[in-house]
Amino acid sequence: MLAALDHVDCWIFDLDNTLYPAKADLFALIDVKMGEFIQGLLGCDADVAKATQKRYFMEHGTTLSGLMHHHGIEPRAFLDYVHDISMDRLEVDEALNAHIAALPGRRLIFTNGDAAYAGRVLEKLGLSGAFELIHDIHACQYIPKPDPSGYAELCRVHGVDPARAAFFEDMARNLKPAKAIGMSTIWVNNGSEAGNHEHHPDFIDFETDHLTPFLADIIGERP
Repeated sequence: MLAALDHVDCWIFDLDNTLYPAKADLFALIDVKMGEFIQGLLGCDADVAKATQKRYFMEHGTTLSGLMHHHGIEPRAFLDYVHDISMDRLEVDEALNAHIAALPGRRLIFTNGDAAYAGRVLEKLGLSGAFELIHDIHACQYIPKPDPSGYAELCRVHGVDPARAAFFEDMARNLKPAKAIGMSTIWVNNGSEAGNHEHHPDFIDFETDHLTPFLADIIGERP
C-alpha cells in the first residue's frame, strides 16, 4: 500500500464521474432532464433554462440547491424527474471493482445525488453490495458538497474518523472540506465539467486521471 495511505481504514467515494469515467457523460442525459424541469418551472426557453441550471450549479453546489433556494421547489420530485435516465452508457470495469473490493476497511459512497439513483448506477457498474452505505443529498438535508455540514454529518452518523479516511472526488472544490477535517484527499481529474474549479494543492493530496490504476497502486497489484 502507498505509505501515505497505509493509515486509512475508511474509503469514501463520490459517485458520478468518479466511479466511472467522465467520458461516459451520464450528466448529458441528466442535463436534458434538468432543462426540461426548469423550462416547465419558469416558463422559459431552453437557452435560459440551461444558463439558469449552470449558474445555480456553480453558485449553490447543485442545481437542486439553487432551485430550492430561489424557487422553493420540492426536492424529491425534482430528483425523481432528472434521474429517470438510461444507464446504458455505463460499463463494468472488472479491474476497478476487484480493486475496490480489496481495499482494507470500510467503503462508503458520499454523493450529491440520491440513494435511489446511486443504487441504479452501482448496479449497472457491477458494484451493488460493494459499499457499506450511501450518504446522499437527503442525508445532508439538501445542503450539497462542498458545504462542510455534510462531511461532518457523515462522520458523526456513521462513526468515521476523518484522520483515518480517504476521500475520492472528481470535483476538486469538494475536497477542501474533507482535507480541513483531516481526511486524505484524492482528486480524480478525468475531465468533469468544472472539475478543476477552485482546485488548489493545499487540499489535494493525490491526483489521478483514472481510478483503476491508482487503486492498483494502493493495494499493490500494479505490475
